[in-house]
Amino acid sequence: MTTLAEPRPLRCAIIGAGAAGYTAAIYAARAMLQPVLFSGLQPGGQLTITTDVENYPGFADVIQGPWLMEQMRAQAAHVGTEFVDDIIVKADLSKRPFILTTDGGLTFAAETVIIATGAQAKWLGLESELKLQGFGVSACATCDGFFYRGKEVVVVGGGNTAVEEALYLTNHASKVTLVHRRDELRAERILQERLFHHPKISVVWDVAVEEILGGQMPPGVTGVRLKNVKTGETSEIPCDGVFVAIGHAPASEVFKGQLETDAAGYLKVTPGRTSTAIEGVFAAGDVTDDVYRQAVTAAGMGCMAALEAVRFLAEKDHEAAHHPITHREADKIGVW
Repeated sequence: MTTLAEPRPLRCAIIGAGAAGYTAAIYAARAMLQPVLFSGLQPGGQLTITTDVENYPGFADVIQGPWLMEQMRAQAAHVGTEFVDDIIVKADLSKRPFILTTDGGLTFAAETVIIATGAQAKWLGLESELKLQGFGVSACATCDGFFYRGKEVVVVGGGNTAVEEALYLTNHASKVTLVHRRDELRAERILQERLFHHPKISVVWDVAVEEILGGQMPPGVTGVRLKNVKTGETSEIPCDGVFVAIGHAPASEVFKGQLETDAAGYLKVTPGRTSTAIEGVFAAGDVTDDVYRQAVTAAGMGCMAALEAVRFLAEKDHEAAHHPITHREADKIGVW
């Protein structure tokens, strides 16, 4: 008869390998927590599909997103982080230590857990969109808008994110066209007012993006083909870039029912902190941030989460060291 192996004990488990997860690992390792980082399906997170990065502090020249993530991983490994290139498919957070199970069937008993699983941009699902991601197709105006100075861009969407992206892009682009599949926007009224009154922005209603036009040698966007959802008529708009702004989906499903989330699924943390409602469980980066969604803010939150985990464990260790021995415990170890 075979028996299941006992879960491997860990001081600190980090779930997710983006800017938040890697930074948490660096700080946790330097604090001698011997962290184990579970890389997930996309090691490096969203920066692995971002080519040019020009706004991460410390680099005067443009750097590549995948390279930045490689450097973070190498630094985390250098200070002692252990990597498990697998995904967590089950997390029992009902009591400490927390039991984590990987897709490969390994189990771990973690005294602290830092959740840095990130969020994924929602895409249109077009083959042309996939081919041109990072080469004119983006889901982050703050990240990539700078590269479209004096150029024409298209923003796809009708909610707050789309309108905010369009307004931000007017700081760089010569013309911004917002395309939306309905005849009215879902964005807040004040944002709509700003959009409609901006001289650089025009709106095309009742259209869906049928294809993103562009070449592969060299790769780049030249326009979008639109289809009117009411008449079926097609049209084309020339542009240099396309920003898809139809929302993000946080990777929080495995924690559903155990940790509190907002309506969109983002994990809730204590304001100004990374602690969740469960002692010893922390969340950092895009899985809890639907406002900034930047590599530098994710890294900052990863640092915060690790420092909070260090302090939490120090307090628990202190309590255990000074816990008075009861008569029952004394009988068990033969003190009396």
